Amino acid sequence: MNVENKTLQEIRYLGLEALLQHLEVVGMIRFLQYQEKGYGDYSKERHNWLGNPEIDEIAEEIKKLKK
Repeated sequence: MNVENKTLQEIRYLGLEALLQHLEVVGMIRFLQYQEKGYGDYSKERHNWLGNPEIDEIAEEIKKLKK
């Protein structure tokens, strides 16, 4: 199949069609989820969520979760 003269939209459609044919619906969805690009800086965001707790604070939180 010659794709040189196809638009990006046509190529995307053909790609999705091929995925559906070979992987079926569930496999196609799993593949697309795997390929999805994230955004942002996870490390910075995680640091903002967690802060910089001391080891005693972490231990205390673990004890609370075990109760």
